[in-house]
Amino acid sequence: MEKLTKTNFAGLIIYHRDTHKDHRGYFRELYLNKIFNKNFIFDYISLSKKNVIRGLHLQTTKPQGKLITVLSGKIVDVVVDCRKKSKTYGKIFKIILSSKQNKSLYIPEGFAHGFCSLSDNSILHYKCTNYRHPQSEKGILWNDKFLNIKWPVKNPIISKKDKKNMSFKNFEKLSQL
Repeated sequence: MEKLTKTNFAGLIIYHRDTHKDHRGYFRELYLNKIFNKNFIFDYISLSKKNVIRGLHLQTTKPQGKLITVLSGKIVDVVVDCRKKSKTYGKIFKIILSSKQNKSLYIPEGFAHGFCSLSDNSILHYKCTNYRHPQSEKGILWNDKFLNIKWPVKNPIISKKDKKNMSFKNFEKLSQL
């Protein structure tokens, strides 16, 4: 039975899905509109090696809600509430997601998102409420001292772009979320 579990962050939801198993394998629904009632207009996938950290990313002027599902592998998913009027502004939420679980994470607009791949070939499916808008893309440093995120890897693989992300304090000065 599909169910939604609310978190302490307004709008951040863990989505538990049904998995139907038999001797052939399993069948799992990824998304039901009647559960979310969101207008998801854009899907993409990413593939990451073990020890890759991606993020923390968000769009400011054209924000995206995202439903994150791990199709293969295992990750530590991290979100930061960047909504200035929120009770959980500047707080982080972490969860382990894997292809063996039957859960996804819905991240509402106004959150920065990142993850660390805990296995080789982690494949993530993103279902988004808005198209990619490069002009409003922002990044917060994965190792920002203020956020103090405890990542499960000592020497992560980081993209050149993510190494140039800004501090949370600098993001605060620019943000209008």
